[in-house]
Amino acid sequence: MKTAKKNNIKSVAIIIAVLLLLNFIGSSLFHRFDLTSDKRYTLSATSLNIIKQVENPLYIKVYMQGNLPAEFKRLQQETRQLLEEFQAYNKNIIFEFVNPLENKDESMDQIKDLYRKGLTPVNITVDDKGKQSQEMVFPWAIAVYNNKEVNIPLLKNIMGASTTQKVIGSVQHLEYSIAEGLNKITKAKQKKIAIIKGNGELKEIVMAKFLMQIRESYFIGPFTLDSVAKNPMGSLQALEKYDLAVIAKPTETFSDEEKQVLDQFIINGGKTLWLIDQVSAEMDSLYNSSGSTLAYPRDLNLNDMFFKYGIRINPDIVKDEQGSPIKLATGEAGSATQYQQFNWKFAPQVYPKSSHPIVKNLGGIKFDFANPIDTLKNGIKKTALLQSSPYSKKIGTPAEINLNSVSEETEPSDYVNKGNLPLSVLLEGSFHSMFENRVLPFEQKSFKASGKANKMIVISDGDLIKNQLDKNFQPVELGYDQRSGNLYDNKDFLINCVNYLLDDNGLINIRSKDLNLPLLDKEKVYANYTQTQLITIGLPIVILLLFGAVFTFIRKRKYSK
Repeated sequence: MKTAKKNNIKSVAIIIAVLLLLNFIGSSLFHRFDLTSDKRYTLSATSLNIIKQVENPLYIKVYMQGNLPAEFKRLQQETRQLLEEFQAYNKNIIFEFVNPLENKDESMDQIKDLYRKGLTPVNITVDDKGKQSQEMVFPWAIAVYNNKEVNIPLLKNIMGASTTQKVIGSVQHLEYSIAEGLNKITKAKQKKIAIIKGNGELKEIVMAKFLMQIRESYFIGPFTLDSVAKNPMGSLQALEKYDLAVIAKPTETFSDEEKQVLDQFIINGGKTLWLIDQVSAEMDSLYNSSGSTLAYPRDLNLNDMFFKYGIRINPDIVKDEQGSPIKLATGEAGSATQYQQFNWKFAPQVYPKSSHPIVKNLGGIKFDFANPIDTLKNGIKKTALLQSSPYSKKIGTPAEINLNSVSEETEPSDYVNKGNLPLSVLLEGSFHSMFENRVLPFEQKSFKASGKANKMIVISDGDLIKNQLDKNFQPVELGYDQRSGNLYDNKDFLINCVNYLLDDNGLINIRSKDLNLPLLDKEKVYANYTQTQLITIGLPIVILLLFGAVFTFIRKRKYSK
């Protein structure tokens, strides 16, 4: 008996020692296992780097709690699990879920406060076996760090998508949304963006939403090329202090001196985002008594510069069967004015076909009077980011644009071998100066004929960056079309362009992460509601009862002997 007792004590001691050893190893070695097929809960290297920067408590308040529709419960669950992953790698990250509508006495004040912060709710129609009801949901989170605050959108607004599809798209972008928000408040601004002025570019008010968005991550400032005429070298040296130049819809001709400044900025490593209209045509000019306007080529004196870099923007207009909706007044004179929706073919609605991180997983992007881009062979790598549909063609200018064209009928044969026209191109490589082997417009001792590896993006539509103005002349969301009520992905595309050009590629790669979300088919569930209940609820209970009965029977039989 003593020997058995000693052996038992020895075994217990060994077990305790092994457990202590395993606990010590577990506390010193950290690893989390993701058993999902799409590695949904495996954080990217970019997210982990952002998390490591959090040295003080970072508080995240998620406004998704309470009685939520089924789809939003899935979004809530995915958000919670992802935040738990963030928290597992850094205990300074603290989060909580709150219900802004929980206290009826205080809910209105809470809602007004959220509105002031820019957190707008969504009204969801909940369909429960034919019974419909309205629910208000705030799919937002607020992160606070070192007295800095940022709003984090959790729901991605996908044009024309159902609530289920929006939730799937939102989960797809969840890690990106949270990582981008944390990056804004934990990382100090470093890179600078110049908004080029002086050649009739867009005014700040119609670029406000774009500027407000990039201002959260980068320093921005206007840079006027007017000073080039008096002090070209001083202008070049000042511009070279910036990392990126945005040239948004210039309408006046560039001088050779201005082109040399921009050219040498590019050769010396400066990134550029060009939004160029090669044809003069405005949507507002169509709303007159004749309902027509003349589209004519615009000479910006940039053709030779683009040609040297390897592209050509043609002075044509793209006409696409995959256009954007437009509402026009119909009915005979004297009758009450009625509005009918038509397909406006001069505003292509472009869905990215490329798998490049800049455009991957983006929705529709709206153009207005876009121009086709030709790519030329010159050793520069060119990637067509956006292109028109197969059922599109180019219209030469000058040409009359008339609203009556919405009623014209076309055949697929009209577009044979004419579509898929590039509308945005990424250029990467070592650019050669357009002034190589030419007389310089102004003397420059530091002139370089070729430069190191660089990149630029050319978009053949200056209106893509424009936000519309409401009745009070305040900017509305970039990509939102007040005429149709549709929200396009123009802003996400442009932000991706800026991030990519400034080498913030990690965040873009998170955005292009592919997830597979298996969701229930509501129609099938409703059609087989009773059967589904029996399988999901009744069958487990029956199995449990059978197991209990068999276990009791075997137990009685064993101990009755």
